[in-house]
Amino acid sequence: MNATLEQARRALGDADRVAVLTGAGVSAESGIPTFRDAQSGHWARLRPEDLASPEAYRRDPEMVWEWYAGRYRDVTAAQPNAAHRALAELERRLAGGFLLVTQNVDGLHQRAGSRQIEELHGNLTQARCETCRRRSALLPPEQLTLPPTCPHCGSRMRPDVVWFGELLPPAALARAEEAFAAAQVALVIGTSSLVQPAASLALLTLEHGGTVIELNPDETPLTPFASLSLRLPASQTLPALLEGWA
Repeated sequence: MNATLEQARRALGDADRVAVLTGAGVSAESGIPTFRDAQSGHWARLRPEDLASPEAYRRDPEMVWEWYAGRYRDVTAAQPNAAHRALAELERRLAGGFLLVTQNVDGLHQRAGSRQIEELHGNLTQARCETCRRRSALLPPEQLTLPPTCPHCGSRMRPDVVWFGELLPPAALARAEEAFAAAQVALVIGTSSLVQPAASLALLTLEHGGTVIELNPDETPLTPFASLSLRLPASQTLPALLEGWA
């Protein structure tokens, strides 16, 4: 592990262009349940697909909002961990040569200080109006009424997340693909590498001669293709990668 860590640190230190993909494993270290782990209590009888879809929302918007409100409470109670903070520091060191792409919807990267970021699956801390399409931050959980209404036009709002059967935001995906194709180093952190098209982003880096470093306690479908793999939680490996790196 020490030799692999040193190789990864050297590759990162030599890079001017770095792209990062993060998944649920990063936020799990802050105590946020993964998408499927959120199915507890009276939600255990339902699959996430039964709640996170346009069909479910049309059928029962109140039930869908009740489920998302519970996840929203988890998110607002959580704090960024060492992995979030290390990525914000990496962005500061690289200046313009950095992009963070996340599959998470909790906003913890922004709270840790990340600014060059694309959220492929949306953001749980805001909602989108069904009529005027404007986005608005949700009120604190203790003040939130369900379903929330748009402060601009008064219409009902939906969670500002990408549901099953919906397309990823085209501009965010295009920027992510461009960054990974240009990256000298890609970090893939805490993601199962199962959900497309995000799972293929690191392959763009490899196709263009870059180095892919996977940070995940478990092996994934990306592991056989990764240049280097570190089998420790991101909150341990990311700060270690930045040690002695300038």
